[in-house]
Amino acid sequence: GTNLVSAAYCLYSSSTFLVFTLGSGAYGFTLDEQIGEFVLSHPNIKIPTSSSIMSFNEANTHLWDTPMQNVLHKWKNGTGQSQKTFFSRYIGSMVADVHRTLLYGGVFGYPGTEDETINPDGKIRLLYEGAPMAYIIEQAGGLATTGRERVMEILPEVVHQRVPVV
Repeated sequence: GTNLVSAAYCLYSSSTFLVFTLGSGAYGFTLDEQIGEFVLSHPNIKIPTSSSIMSFNEANTHLWDTPMQNVLHKWKNGTGQSQKTFFSRYIGSMVADVHRTLLYGGVFGYPGTEDETINPDGKIRLLYEGAPMAYIIEQAGGLATTGRERVMEILPEVVHQRVPVV
C-alpha cells in the first residue's frame, strides 16, 4: 500500500487514454495515432471537489450494511451532509468509473456485503485493483477508504485479497 512507487491504468474507447503516477501527482496521456505515442493531455489531474455523481452497483444495495445503505439513501435524496442530490452513473468497470470520477468528481464505491456468501469483503482485489487505483486517486487529491480504513494502509494477507472500496 504505502510502499507503492507507481500506478497506472489504460482506458480504451474513442481514444486510448493512460493515467499514470510516480507519486507526485496524476497525469493523463492520450494516444496520438498519427505519431504512435502518448501525449500529455491532462497535466496534474485534480479531482473536482464539488460533484454530485455517485458510482455504485445499486443492484446490491440491499446486501450492504445499514450505515452504507443510509449514506446512499441520503445522497440520492439530498439529505446528506452536503445537502446535494447525487445522481447515479455506473458503468460496471472500475477503471471507467474511477476515470470519470477523476475527471468530473464524485464518489465511486464497491462496498462489501453483509451476506457471507456474496462478496463480504468487497469485490475489488487489493494488490492489483484497490491499492493501485487508491494511489492514483490520492495523487489526484481524492480519498480511498474501505469505509473503516485507508486502502493504502491495508497490509495484504493473501495475493488475491479482496477489499470494499469507497
